[in-house]
Amino acid sequence: MANHKSAEKRNRQAQVRRLRNKANRSKMKNCIRKVNEAVIAGSADEAQESLKEAISVIAKTASKGTIHKKNASRNISRLTKRVNTMTAAA
Repeated sequence: MANHKSAEKRNRQAQVRRLRNKANRSKMKNCIRKVNEAVIAGSADEAQESLKEAISVIAKTASKGTIHKKNASRNISRLTKRVNTMTAAA
């Protein structure tokens, strides 16, 4: 347990940041899941729309420092590749 005033403040700040990061990561994962579900369902229009939203959310999550920028880039690349292969096959 924190014994100094500065350590107590640091603990409070860490808790707030942890909750904020958790919310951002959760939102990102939900967007990724929507894209994957649309691809599995085979609906190209829905997949394109959800991909556009997911790219924005993933980039914002990386810019806020919740995830690494290369992690964001990898996620965007894989989702885009998945949607493009689905639309090319259809």
